[in-house]
Amino acid sequence: MNKAQPSLLSPTIRRQSLLLGLLALALFIAGSWHQAIIGFDSRFVVFAQEMLRHGPGFFPTTYGQPYADYLATSTLLTWLLSLPLGQVTSLTAWLPTALASAAIVVLVYRLTAPYSRHWGLLSIAVLLLSSTFISETRSVSLDQMLAAIALAVFYLGYAHDHFGAGKRLHWLYLLLILGFAIRGPIGLVIPTGVLCSYYLINRQWRQLFSFGLLALALLVACVGLLLLMAKLSGGESFMQDVIRMQFLGRMDGSEGSSGVLYYFTSSLGNYAMAYPVALLVLLAIALGGRRTPEPALQLVLYCAAAGLLVMLGLSIPQAKKARYVLPMLPMAAIIAAYPFQVAEGRLFAELRRLMLGIWTLLPTLLIAGLLFARTRYPQQLEHLGPMFGLLGALQVVALLALFKAQLRPLGPALAGVLAVWASYIGVVEPLERSLYDTRTFTLQVHEQVMQQRAPVVLHGLGKDAKAIKYMVNLDCDQVPLFTQNPADLNPIQGPAWLVMSEADFEGLKDPRFRALTPTLSGEFDRNPYVLLHLAQAPHP
Repeated sequence: MNKAQPSLLSPTIRRQSLLLGLLALALFIAGSWHQAIIGFDSRFVVFAQEMLRHGPGFFPTTYGQPYADYLATSTLLTWLLSLPLGQVTSLTAWLPTALASAAIVVLVYRLTAPYSRHWGLLSIAVLLLSSTFISETRSVSLDQMLAAIALAVFYLGYAHDHFGAGKRLHWLYLLLILGFAIRGPIGLVIPTGVLCSYYLINRQWRQLFSFGLLALALLVACVGLLLLMAKLSGGESFMQDVIRMQFLGRMDGSEGSSGVLYYFTSSLGNYAMAYPVALLVLLAIALGGRRTPEPALQLVLYCAAAGLLVMLGLSIPQAKKARYVLPMLPMAAIIAAYPFQVAEGRLFAELRRLMLGIWTLLPTLLIAGLLFARTRYPQQLEHLGPMFGLLGALQVVALLALFKAQLRPLGPALAGVLAVWASYIGVVEPLERSLYDTRTFTLQVHEQVMQQRAPVVLHGLGKDAKAIKYMVNLDCDQVPLFTQNPADLNPIQGPAWLVMSEADFEGLKDPRFRALTPTLSGEFDRNPYVLLHLAQAPHP
């Protein structure tokens, strides 16, 4: 084990890392004040809205009932941020994730800057250019929070051995508890595995077994406390729901399943450019055949082991989603930027040229992509002139920086980062919110209901699916009736309002509903929907 000088983690590096974290946070929350809520975020915003109306509890709630899949920790953070405003906004919903992403930026820099500040800055650039990192940062993402916790645990172990930092065992265990509180059992297992992989590669057997056994005991205690809170919140049946949703459902594939190699193949696109370039860097290291790795290369190997453990461990459960392996992304970014730390080696030189070329051409590639997208969505993307101007200016900056040795490679990398984030915030997000809008139709429906009050029936929306996207726009305690099949509509008596897709309406055979003319038609989550009014049947 190599010990670096304690001065490597200097006050200057600490200050620089905090400044980078603040700049990153400003970028992450730019333009997020009052965005329309769409997609998966709807569920977490509904959690926070109900908590704002009824107060906190152990579990978040929907329709006034506890929800078994998550503890209330992340909802509590949104609730606290929303209290001064009196409402949940996209900013208060996204801010906990943005803070976690900024913490990742800080830790990545602190891990790499003691060896090379260029390596630290370029590792951050690779991180910020990774597609899933961008989309998850601008959302409610428990997995991004877990990624920050896992990296913090890794950093504490590494900094103790290599930067002369204190052991800080109390912080390690507090982070494990926080990981469990945010993400359930996986939130404790992943950070534990990341640090255990470091101890294993480093052959620190005593630390490996002592930390592993204490983490196991902590896991057992946290699971016991979780089940106790579940029983107190909703009784025996709710406790069984927690076991099914947080344990069995993810393992047995009842929540969806993918192949064993899903993460290793899908990450080539989902985590580009960090993951594919990291694989090429590891290949170059293997072909180089160094026998006595210097400290920077050792860090790369520790990161490779930690990232591999995350991907292997999460490949065991049948339920797989791209965002689940976010804890491996900071490791991949550090590895991908390693060619700019090592001077020798033809393969590393080729990788440097590849990444430099991509960074330099990113603004032009984005202009080409936006031109193509405008042909597909001409109405939504008709005002792209200012964005084209900005990307053109960034392209000029990237080219100028490319030909000035003192600005290369940081200049092109910065221009590429700004181009990608400007395009995402200025074009991609507004396009998504236009295409998957649920607010407009929901508020139109609510206006009709308020004018002529009657029960609301949501047909075919799914209580935990599209119905959540409807309820997020109302922020009230109205609990609609839910029907799924045409036969479920038979007992419905007027007066009542019915919301359903146009396709479901056209498929109805009951003459009571076939005779109705939609009161309202509109787009809801990129599908045509209708509002029907079922009048009260006349008395015989």
